Amino acid sequence: MMLTLSLIAFIAVVSGRTITYPIDDSVGLERRFDGIGGLSGGGATSKLLVNYPKKQRDEILDYLFKPNFGASLQILKVEIGGDSQSTDGTEASHMHEPWDENYQRGYEWWVMTEAKKRNPNIKLYGLPWAWPGWIGDGSPISPYKNVSMAASYIVKWILGAKQYHNLAIDYVGIWNERPYNIPYILMLRKMLDFHNLTSVRIVASDSGWAISDDILRDSQLASAVDIIGVHYPGTTTIASAMKTGKQLWSSEDYSTFNDNVGAGCWARILNQNYVNGFMTSTLSWNLIASYYNALPFAGDGLMTAIEPWSGFYSVRSPIWITAHTTQFTQIGWMYLRHGAGVGKLESGGSYVSLVSPDSKDLTIIIETMSHDHSVCIRPALPPYTVNATTIEIQLKGSFAKVKELYLWYSKLGFNGTQTSLFEQRKPVAVTNGLFKLSMGLDEVYTFTTLNVGQKGSYPSPPVSKPFPDYYFDDFNTYRSNMEPSNFAQQLGVYEVVDVGDAHRGVMRQTMQHHPVAWCKAENLNVTINVIGNHKWSDIYVEAEMRLGPVNASDGVFLAARIDQGGCYTFKTKGIFFFIYPNKQIYVLANDLAQTQTIIKGNIPQVQKGWNKVSLLIEMGKVTGSINGQQIFKVDVPKKPKNGFVGLGTDSWGIADFDNFLIKNASSHQANNFNRNNILRFVPKHG
Repeated sequence: MMLTLSLIAFIAVVSGRTITYPIDDSVGLERRFDGIGGLSGGGATSKLLVNYPKKQRDEILDYLFKPNFGASLQILKVEIGGDSQSTDGTEASHMHEPWDENYQRGYEWWVMTEAKKRNPNIKLYGLPWAWPGWIGDGSPISPYKNVSMAASYIVKWILGAKQYHNLAIDYVGIWNERPYNIPYILMLRKMLDFHNLTSVRIVASDSGWAISDDILRDSQLASAVDIIGVHYPGTTTIASAMKTGKQLWSSEDYSTFNDNVGAGCWARILNQNYVNGFMTSTLSWNLIASYYNALPFAGDGLMTAIEPWSGFYSVRSPIWITAHTTQFTQIGWMYLRHGAGVGKLESGGSYVSLVSPDSKDLTIIIETMSHDHSVCIRPALPPYTVNATTIEIQLKGSFAKVKELYLWYSKLGFNGTQTSLFEQRKPVAVTNGLFKLSMGLDEVYTFTTLNVGQKGSYPSPPVSKPFPDYYFDDFNTYRSNMEPSNFAQQLGVYEVVDVGDAHRGVMRQTMQHHPVAWCKAENLNVTINVIGNHKWSDIYVEAEMRLGPVNASDGVFLAARIDQGGCYTFKTKGIFFFIYPNKQIYVLANDLAQTQTIIKGNIPQVQKGWNKVSLLIEMGKVTGSINGQQIFKVDVPKKPKNGFVGLGTDSWGIADFDNFLIKNASSHQANNFNRNNILRFVPKHG
């Protein structure tokens, strides 16, 4: 049963004892609050957001970043693209090669710019997951063979952010969840200082707590590292981290589906990362679930936006759980001491209190999450018992004379109970510094002296629709180096380039070397770019393809029923039509690795330049054609039964793609479609 706030005149009793929780700044303050944030990247998690219709896109961005409106995020962390698969796709590097610098690639610049438009005070934080191959100097597993080269690469990204986008980067990490290297960290600090980037603070090591011991042993390292950042700490820290005296962050956390279970997990994390672990900042992976649902960790993040073709999006409960903290605090506020405003509730749950630097304003956040969140994150939060109870809160110190507090309330419903999100309730009267609170389960309360909160809202977005069965892109309306929208590159890097002939803009695969990879996805040394509806079974797909005039890949392919992406892309199954123009052969395979060949043969009619390749799956048959001539027609493999369509290359190297067409199989057979009526994609940004 939901219990609401009550100002009834009795004192809480638990096991026969009166429970009064003091909120008191007179005994001193504790740590500086560094903000709550979200992570765009790790990888390609904002991919579909970029090409939403402007109206809906602006609304989504407001829910994420606009102060006192929605999540009101205070930090934005982004991936520094490294040309490698880093969870849900690859993000392009600003330097594919040591002589190549381009600060227009990708969409993280755009995300940061939009965040700054809404909140000029938001902090920006960059972190590499992977690195282009030349950084490894021949090593696919480490960027540290030449620490000067690696540090220069990161510093150039920071300088480029300022020069080309007027973005000042506040924090920079080391290497996501991979071994840190002390000489590299020292070199990074040295180069930052040399380039007058002394305000950029180093967060290390975006993994576990191990670096704490090295900081205690090494005074140079201690001087270089400003913040110890860990991932998925389970709300706890270790003694050596505390001994360093550094600010402690959960620099990546959550990784949970954004339903009420996830929101409850997030509520516990936001409070208990400080209560248990003295962590002053928590960042959600991810910022927004804006990648195809069939990719890894579908639906994680603070909200969901996966349909740019329809404009539909969903504002989820974690947005409003975030607002309980972010709308009533600012970076630079201070936590009160444990036992004097911070702690666990004896009935279960937790509370934190923060004060403004001038001690004029106070915010108290209380959570009573009881649902079993043991499967929420890595590592899981331990389940524990929470009971409904009534407590007394005693305001002391600077706030002893406060007469009322503004109140915001949320209730997460489970098993049929009603959900209430971020409701403003009547202000709470405070008498002689005291007020009573009757609490139920799975609730969040914010008591504050600030009269600023707002549950922002917009009219309902357009209705949800599946990816269109008719789709065409000739890549002529993009600016150079844009990543084609709705395509979700899983391996390799695809950019639009102007080839200066009748084809004008084309989509080019640009990767020429194995990157310093973050996971095992690149093991096959191939590239693949997927698009569409993972539920597609029978489908027609067509594209014009050519190998690069220089540094070409070995071959190209068109595919359907692609079953998976992410770090396990090397295990991908589907129906893959490979052509090798220089060898004059083709291969039809049931997997990306070509370990399951269906049929292969010669193709003497293939041209040295552009070739139109098509693949039709219908009525149990798969038909492949090149330049209008049927090459094969064979039985469709039993598995997989559905998946994305896509294209790619059979090795690292240049290849171009143009006039990409999807249509449903029945209309192809009936020959009754009109290209002028097919959805033509027009980029929404840039």
